[in-house]
Amino acid sequence: MALFKKRTVGKPGEWYYCLEHQKVEEGPDCPGRDRFGPYASRTEAEHAMQTARERNLEWENDPKWHDASSTGSADGDRDD
Repeated sequence: MALFKKRTVGKPGEWYYCLEHQKVEEGPDCPGRDRFGPYASRTEAEHAMQTARERNLEWENDPKWHDASSTGSADGDRDD
């Protein structure tokens, strides 16, 4: 059991989106593992989930991050 509870770090004016509570917070109220951010404005934080969906879609469709062939082992080696 910890003697001191580790506090979250942040500054007023930084906005976060809490994944656990599904709400926007000014300054980090929740642990880092449960939030996206920081964002420069409340509006940006409100759109955090949409931004994440768009970035995931870009990543999934980025040819630099996908092998040309889906065959082979999980580590990318192929038996040619």
